[in-house]
Amino acid sequence: MPTTTVSRSDSRATITPPDSTTTTTSVLDTEQTTFAALGADRRSVAALARVGIETPTLIQARAIPPLLAGRDVVGQSRTGSGKTIAFGLPLLERIDPRQRTLQALILVPTRELAAQVAGVLEDLDGGRGLRVAQLIGGRALGPQKSALMAGAQIAVGAPGRVLDHLRQRNLDLSALRVAVLDEADQMLDAGFAPDVERILAATPPTRQMALFSATLPEWTTRIAQRYLHDPVYVDAGSPESRPAPAIAQVVYSVPQGRRLDALVALLERRRHAEGATLVFGRTKHGIKKLARQLADKGYPVAALQGNMSQNARDRVVADFRAGRVPVLLATNVAARGLDVLSIEQVINYELPESAELFTHRVGRTGRMDREGEAITLITPEDQLAWQKMQRDLGVRLQPRPWPQRDLPLPGAPFAAEVTENVMASPALAGRPNHTARMPRRRGPRPQYSDPIQRNDRFERDERPAQQPRFRRARHP
Repeated sequence: MPTTTVSRSDSRATITPPDSTTTTTSVLDTEQTTFAALGADRRSVAALARVGIETPTLIQARAIPPLLAGRDVVGQSRTGSGKTIAFGLPLLERIDPRQRTLQALILVPTRELAAQVAGVLEDLDGGRGLRVAQLIGGRALGPQKSALMAGAQIAVGAPGRVLDHLRQRNLDLSALRVAVLDEADQMLDAGFAPDVERILAATPPTRQMALFSATLPEWTTRIAQRYLHDPVYVDAGSPESRPAPAIAQVVYSVPQGRRLDALVALLERRRHAEGATLVFGRTKHGIKKLARQLADKGYPVAALQGNMSQNARDRVVADFRAGRVPVLLATNVAARGLDVLSIEQVINYELPESAELFTHRVGRTGRMDREGEAITLITPEDQLAWQKMQRDLGVRLQPRPWPQRDLPLPGAPFAAEVTENVMASPALAGRPNHTARMPRRRGPRPQYSDPIQRNDRFERDERPAQQPRFRRARHP
């Protein structure tokens, strides 16, 4: 399949056609470019100006022109760089407001991201009078069906609920002009891919396709080839599995069993700070328990996890966005789609399941080139997982001993002793740090009749991407 690649090279971009010949074309300097120069309609330019946006970011400057020209696009750029406007502006301009049929579909992995994308589209409408329907779980089907039947031209939704409307014949995709996969790496993983494929099979082959994400593993682009025609690949910067350079990263080694004390010390240091703090844990029940523990200690916190009703999730996000709750505890459901500019600090209370999730978690701070801080807490049992994550990220973040003098833990030794205790644990004793092995946990493994049941502890929009398995060779 022919492809065109737009890659970064100072102030110029190299376009490589299928015949491997190289043509060089200039890329507009984003500091001098305007949205009008990119081909945007005056109504879109005026709508952006009303929300204080006049200069396009790098991903917007490179993705908007081919999208306006009707090309399929695969766009990669770090979190918080303006990808929603990059695909949202051309999408709005390709829709005919006189036709009361669904003309654009945007698939997203989480309900919070659906609400955010819908809000951006409404801000960019520019008086066109376009109707946007949100198709998400946790809400009744009836009002969503009414919005579709009333002539919504754009639908933003999660694959599961979009399939529900397709099966009930509430949704007609025969006139679709544009389809977008936001957070494409998660949309094409083993958890969502079957549903996404069923949805795209109901769209006309002539529709335009766009895929956007901060992380695009090779397998993602390989799968995406089935749905794309002569795509333009837009890479707006350095490898996007790495966090943004404006984010200061710190990794602390915490004594076993002292993770909660370390979190309390970090929150206490920011008790009177103006910015917000986002704390990530791995499981829904763990986040609920952590919220109770911190509330009992007098900290104003709220929890966001998949077992909550949609109304409760909306209230929590609204309170956090408005600053009424300065500390939000969340599972990976908040790793994508939570765009709150006031987040100054992200704390990985527990490590995520993959490097991609780590990138998206950290990307909740430092939005739109603002400065931010990301702190990761690891205990001795996290050492091997952290070493693997560093390899996957392509960066080296050496764990620091806990700063006991500045952030004292009750009854804990000073920093030098903490490091000695961590490295002197039975699992690590006598081994260099990079070859340390942790003791295997004993006990029967749970049996599953259905492979999907293995991920039952994660809500559908929180499941990690499945990783390949390797069998250890048997020696004779």
